[in-house]
Amino acid sequence: MEVRKGYKQTEVGVIPNEWDVRSLGRFVALQRGHDLTEHDRRQGEVPVMGSAGPSGFHDIALVRGPGVVLGRSGASFGQAHYCKTAFWPHNTALYVTDFFGNHPLFAFYFLKGIDFSRYNSGGAQPSLNRNFVAPILVAVPKREEQESIAEALSDADALIESVEQLLAKKRQLKQGAMQELLTGNKRLPGFSGEWELRALGEIATANKGSQLSSSEMTEHGRFAHLNGGISASGYTNKSNALGDTIAISEGGNSCGFVQFMSEPYWCGSHCYSVIPNRVDNRFLYHALKAQEPSITGLRVGSGLPNVQKTALLAFKLRCPKASEEQCAIAAILSDMDAEIAALEEKLVKARQVKQGMMQELLTGKIRLV
Repeated sequence: MEVRKGYKQTEVGVIPNEWDVRSLGRFVALQRGHDLTEHDRRQGEVPVMGSAGPSGFHDIALVRGPGVVLGRSGASFGQAHYCKTAFWPHNTALYVTDFFGNHPLFAFYFLKGIDFSRYNSGGAQPSLNRNFVAPILVAVPKREEQESIAEALSDADALIESVEQLLAKKRQLKQGAMQELLTGNKRLPGFSGEWELRALGEIATANKGSQLSSSEMTEHGRFAHLNGGISASGYTNKSNALGDTIAISEGGNSCGFVQFMSEPYWCGSHCYSVIPNRVDNRFLYHALKAQEPSITGLRVGSGLPNVQKTALLAFKLRCPKASEEQCAIAAILSDMDAEIAALEEKLVKARQVKQGMMQELLTGKIRLV
């Protein structure tokens, strides 16, 4: 295979001419963390860095920052965490004591990009052994390029963090708006009519769905198949429920979960399709979503918990008598939902872009110098 100009063939594949191949143990020095029981923890400002990142504080720092820790075992196996300040490395992690002149933040992203699952030295319980991974051959750019890569990826992380913070703020605002508007504690301008407490069965019907055979399921089906749970159980080319419908999970660990289905779908045997008859559809959705924890609390049974239809229809909701006020409240909350959905999509894309940048920059396929 022909190697493009400016690149060379090495033991680790095709890399830029300026990059070096060295063992991971010559890129950074990994050490095992130190024991620290709950009894030994003290009040202080020094973060204790374990396999899952910060896990408390201590008043003694064993390692100067900046530093990188790697999850050594368990669910956090191979996860990389960066600490700008001095820290106490916990024994559940490996930590870097010497970067050998490499850029610390670049080393963090570099280690984060390695799939350590291939280097599990344990059995059922995964384990990351520093002596086992030290001989791994890796391709390393010069310090100047490391700094450029670290800056680019750090900027990507900053964007992700800013979207996460804005998304959290919008969700809090939506929660506050629901608590105010759906209880009548705060009235919209121009509305002063009465509210009433009605059972769901008085203002809507709840139809339990029907079983869909596995032969009618298809990976690329047009319609979602809801059968309990939070997301679709699969897809099919047939539907038994209209779009713009409220769906409530009937059975399973997620029973009581409320969602609004804009498109037609197949309502399975562990799902209710809720159709309003004396209340605005969107208002009813928001009212039910605000009461989701209480609806979940209606569950009975232990093996396969479920929300029974009689209990669901008897569940009571507060709503304004005037349909105009219902629609006005629903419009505000729906607009907030649209903002949140747009931010969620932006966050997904930002994470995808960051992942693509790591794959390209950390392998030298794209250069910044």
